[in-house]
Amino acid sequence: MHRVILTALATCAVATGASAQAHDHQKAASSEKPWSQADAYFDPAEVDAARAHVQAHSGDTPFAMVRFDRLEAQSSDGETVGVWDADAWYGGDINKVWLKTEGEYSFEDNDLEDAEVQLLWSRAISRYFDLQTGVRYDFEPKGQAHAVLGIQGLAPYWFEVDGAAFLSGSGDLTASFEAEYELLLTNRLILQPRLEANFSAQDIPEKALGSGLTDLQAGLRLRYEIRREVAPYIGVEYQSAFGKTADRIEADGGKADDTRFVIGVRTWF
Repeated sequence: MHRVILTALATCAVATGASAQAHDHQKAASSEKPWSQADAYFDPAEVDAARAHVQAHSGDTPFAMVRFDRLEAQSSDGETVGVWDADAWYGGDINKVWLKTEGEYSFEDNDLEDAEVQLLWSRAISRYFDLQTGVRYDFEPKGQAHAVLGIQGLAPYWFEVDGAAFLSGSGDLTASFEAEYELLLTNRLILQPRLEANFSAQDIPEKALGSGLTDLQAGLRLRYEIRREVAPYIGVEYQSAFGKTADRIEADGGKADDTRFVIGVRTWF
């Protein structure tokens, strides 16, 4: 009887030691990475290959998107201009390549008044914000290249924000900031306030810009999503220049303040 009890105690001791050893091995493996439990039971090389396959097809798949956020006609005092604001991107959750373009075309003068394009590399720096850097080229009103450094993302309360600083080849420093918000009146009817402000660190006479806050655009657009990818809209936008910028515009016979009625379409694919 004593022999049976001693044998049982010895078996329990060996089992306990083996279990503790296995637990220590698993703990050591899991301390390296939070996902490495399988390494304690399977060939590490096979586990690494399976893990890379899952990441490539589930967590690191590149995607692409093309969007015309604003494709519209703006009318004021019998004059109509066409405005576009579009972008495209390709990449994953961390790194993307962005192409942005916006501009304005005068139907009265049959002339391109403003046009720019940006090529940017975007890197996620937090869950909601990306840091972007690259180049911008202005085709109109004056062909000029700029270095770009900006940030884009989703601010608290679901405000979409996009801010950037631009350093031109002439050494001029300017900046812009945009903010948008989407208020869902119904599942398809959406009211979108939009604000854009532009700044200049110095006077730029050839562009009729003064230092400080140069101009501000505040708009309100009501769109209906026929499909998620196609949404016509109507709206109104107020534009105002400030300081020396306003003085230069008025000296050239223009208006420093203007209210425009808007009709357009927002689309993406």
